[in-house]
Amino acid sequence: MKKSTRVDLTSMVDLGFLLITFFIFTTSLSRPNALAIKLPKDVPDKEREKIPVSGALTLLPNENNRVYYYEKDNYQAMQLTDYSGVRSVIMAKKTSTKPGDFMVIIKPGPDATYKNTIQLLDEITINEVKRYVLVDIDVNKYEWIKGINK
Repeated sequence: MKKSTRVDLTSMVDLGFLLITFFIFTTSLSRPNALAIKLPKDVPDKEREKIPVSGALTLLPNENNRVYYYEKDNYQAMQLTDYSGVRSVIMAKKTSTKPGDFMVIIKPGPDATYKNTIQLLDEITINEVKRYVLVDIDVNKYEWIKGINK
């Protein structure tokens, strides 16, 4: 009867584990990338630049991919659009306003999603809006929107 050959792989397994350990400890792990936010300096009220109300466009993202918007501070004249129409709303206001007076105010409510807010910020970047602000929605405007939705 013929005996089969037997290869001892113990040293090969040891070498494999040593190589794996070496590569694990010498690689650089990827670091998570975070969005860099540039915050403005805290400026006293008397030194802040005043922007006329006539140049303001307020966008209110809401549930079901809807965006309410109004010009100036007249929220009773609120209109509705979706995300495909936001660009034309921003461009219409931008072209009808002096460049130094134009400002977009984004007020996401509790029903707005993170994705929708980022979509609005993307539109701000695409349309090269120089002045914009992201603030909390006040109760009156939120209740007004809820009244419109009923």
